[in-house]
Amino acid sequence: MIEVIAPGPLLTVQDLGRPGARRYGVPQGGAMDAFALAAANRLVGNEPGAAGLELTAGGVELAFTRPALLALAGADLGATLGGRPLPLWRATIADAGARLRLTGRRGSWGARAYLAVAGGIGVPLVLGSRATELGTGFGGLEGRRLAPGDRLPVGPASHSLTPPFGGRWPEALRPAYGPAPTLRLIPGPHTDCFAPDALQALTTTTLRVGQAANRMGYRLEGLRLEHARPCSLPSLGVIPGVLQVPPDGAPILLMADAQTTGGYPVIGTVIAADLPLAAQLLPGDELRFARTDLATALQARRALAAALTHRPEADEGELLAALAGAIE
Repeated sequence: MIEVIAPGPLLTVQDLGRPGARRYGVPQGGAMDAFALAAANRLVGNEPGAAGLELTAGGVELAFTRPALLALAGADLGATLGGRPLPLWRATIADAGARLRLTGRRGSWGARAYLAVAGGIGVPLVLGSRATELGTGFGGLEGRRLAPGDRLPVGPASHSLTPPFGGRWPEALRPAYGPAPTLRLIPGPHTDCFAPDALQALTTTTLRVGQAANRMGYRLEGLRLEHARPCSLPSLGVIPGVLQVPPDGAPILLMADAQTTGGYPVIGTVIAADLPLAAQLLPGDELRFARTDLATALQARRALAAALTHRPEADEGELLAALAGAIE
């Protein structure tokens, strides 16, 4: 079991979401930074889509009631395990009674870290996923953010010690995380709703994530896109990465828990391979957009998927294998 001592601003159970349930109006959901969660899972021998914990902005403290093989990936939020610094992107053994603490962002970027534990977080499946859907209150643990005193079951750990069990996830096989990321954008279907120079303005201006930012989307500041004409649109399907523009001209970047339909004009869509970079933004962080095309988007997505098929670098693998038998 994992006991929540302090949840920080937002601590939830997440996996890779429910893309197949969108037809029923259910948001895709899942980890904001799906790459970091999948990599952490691979480090501990789980399937990439096993349920883990999404830890936002720090202030988190967790206690392990029994030994666990774990990995923490994503942002550096000042993690310590048993009072010692916990390396990111690396498999680690937590002793029974050990406490994991995350104090907050260290360095110039980062919003979310992902904790994977061998066996995965054992909450019930809902519509094929264990992800927490906060908007309608299902999935995860009782459909809500985690709170002090919550106890999370852990599934049975796999005893298969074949690659890619254990090790360290090399930096070369991670997204290009960093401050003020440039997100590649495919022009959307409603560019004619905007002034002729709108796309140029969008791709040459540094924007900021506003205070109105959550798992559904980020309202962006620093640019107001002028409408060339009134655009009254019927509702249309939208996905994470879509950049909608309401009548006030301030763009909204939709994220993992975005609604399935929307009626604002879409000026572009951030490519899937760059969504992990967007997931690591907090209010006040800067970002830029760069225009790209579908061929580049598909190539980048394939490259990111291929990165997750690589074997992690060896890192005390024999020791981890020897200890793994105690983790049940």
